[in-house]
Amino acid sequence: MKLLRLLGTFTLLAFAAAPKLWTDTVERLRTRPGLITDETSHAVQLVPDSIHDGDTFRVTDGIREIKIRLCGIDAPELEQPLGISSRDHLRSLVARGNGTANIVKTATDQYGRTVAEVFVPIAGSEEEIHLNSQMVVDGMAYVYPQYVGSCPNASVIRAVEEKATKQGVGLWSDRSRQKPWEYRRQG
Repeated sequence: MKLLRLLGTFTLLAFAAAPKLWTDTVERLRTRPGLITDETSHAVQLVPDSIHDGDTFRVTDGIREIKIRLCGIDAPELEQPLGISSRDHLRSLVARGNGTANIVKTATDQYGRTVAEVFVPIAGSEEEIHLNSQMVVDGMAYVYPQYVGSCPNASVIRAVEEKATKQGVGLWSDRSRQKPWEYRRQG
């Protein structure tokens, strides 16, 4: 399998001073056109109303629907604290786009889902939201240690979790939180 990598560098936007502005302005990866080559990235259409939880949704390539699992992160299950909030946050990030996404496939999981890094072009802008890291930095998903190493931007995803942890946002504001993979082992 050919090693997937993104060309160029990503610039992290600076943290906003006010927590109210957090989700709108912090840690969005900024990319320039051409950073993702056609060889590693595939443009797809997001399937409306298909976001199941904070790390899973469907896209279409014009021929078939494809289930996407965000690489390297794990969002709370819907029945866990912040599970619904995580799903709704992913919906809000996707809604900022133009209905398309660029996916960088890293694997196919045991359930047949395409595991990928996903970039959503922001409508009317040259910027893209890197969904994987944005969900983590906003405190709506954890880095999934077992799988993050297969992501082309694993170091970015890990770094933004450190920042979210220090800021105590979302998942990191609740000391009694249970990580989704631990929760699933119980059930």
